[in-house]
Amino acid sequence: MWRKGNCLDNSIMENFFGLLKSELLYLREFDSMEELRIELERYIDYYNNKRIKAKLKGLSPVQYRLQSLSVA
Repeated sequence: MWRKGNCLDNSIMENFFGLLKSELLYLREFDSMEELRIELERYIDYYNNKRIKAKLKGLSPVQYRLQSLSVA
C-alpha cells in the first residue's frame, strides 16, 4: 500500500494471500520451517503455472501472458 488508508492499492496481494491461506496453510500443519518453505514454493509454482482462472479465459497466468505476447 503506497498511500495510507487506500486498501485498493494492495487488493491484488491481499487476494493472493487469502487464497494462499485457504488453499495451503489452513489445510495442514507443517513439521518445520523448511517443509513450509518447500510447500510455499510449490504453491507459488502451481498458482502461476497450473491454476486456471475464469477471468483469464480458463488459462493459468503464465499461459495467458504467453498467449497475449504471441498475439502482439
